[in-house]
Amino acid sequence: MLFIHNDVSARVLKMADVIAVQEDALRQAAEGRAVARPRIDVYVPCDREDGYWRWGTMEGANGGYFAIRMKSDIMTWPEADQGHVTAEKYCMEPGTFCGLIMLFSTRDGEPLALINDGILQHMRVGGAAGIGVKHMAREDAEDLCVLGSGGMARTYMDAIQCVRPIKRVRVYSPTKAHREAFAEEMAERFGLPVEPVAEPRGAVKGCDILACCTDSITPVFDGDWVEPGMHLANLNWHEIPREAAARIDRMSRKGQLDDGLKSYLEGQNSYICGTPEERARIPGGTLETSPFEALRPDVERIHFEEILLGNEPGRRTPAQVTFFQNSGNQGLQFSSVGALCYNRAKEAGLGRELPTEWFLQDIRD
Repeated sequence: MLFIHNDVSARVLKMADVIAVQEDALRQAAEGRAVARPRIDVYVPCDREDGYWRWGTMEGANGGYFAIRMKSDIMTWPEADQGHVTAEKYCMEPGTFCGLIMLFSTRDGEPLALINDGILQHMRVGGAAGIGVKHMAREDAEDLCVLGSGGMARTYMDAIQCVRPIKRVRVYSPTKAHREAFAEEMAERFGLPVEPVAEPRGAVKGCDILACCTDSITPVFDGDWVEPGMHLANLNWHEIPREAAARIDRMSRKGQLDDGLKSYLEGQNSYICGTPEERARIPGGTLETSPFEALRPDVERIHFEEILLGNEPGRRTPAQVTFFQNSGNQGLQFSSVGALCYNRAKEAGLGRELPTEWFLQDIRD
């Protein structure tokens, strides 16, 4: 049994590989050789009067490996700049987090690894967004807008520049120091011009790919900013305004199209306990109806697996506005990228060995 910390994951995971193993896992799912369970959250009142404890899990299996990702978070929803409400989280105290991936062999059941999820989480989400760009953005897309400047924004940019010939990047984040630091770091890392801009409209205008990478649970751009030919890549559906959804011509998601879009309890697979007063701590932004209810009747809704199998094109015309909803098979992302991380760590002799017998017993459950 191997314990893999974030510093090991950062050494062994490369974005091109992360994209490749996830794409392969999705093809396996389309062919009936892989399986995933959507994320399920459990909400329980905590000691904070403005927060809730949230437990989240997701599972997936492919290529001889099974992974379950587990998170223990204290959630709060403070109001940020310009009226946006953000979802903040921590474990025990602000600045510390508890997220673990447990990896098993589906060949003999052996527990293989415990992996801190920080680096792997960012890499798998960015990689999945990159797959959407690879198959749905215009081939000549070269102008990228990034809304957000955190860890997810970094991996989104990493993934997108892996699959498209990006020549220009603009980034907007409400905090001037954050967007400037992001621009300097990414420009040096990828050898691309990255411009920090003072307001989101300036970042979005004229871009080919709009990547929303924020923790906001309210829209982060205006719908009328969406132009013909754009590809939209988001982190969570709260970032997308209804007016933008109304401009989408072709929408693809991994997994069932209805999953996570209708109601907070059933549709998003969340279970909440507490008094009505305690439940009121969870802000209305998380309870609103999905912006995708504003999709036009003629929107082409397709399963992403159909694109991978060659049954559907990513886009039909250069002018179409395409959208890839980056959710649905999170468990499969963890099994594929978790296996990649484990195998690369083993090859490099990295990680900390734990006695496998600690995780076995001679009492049948």
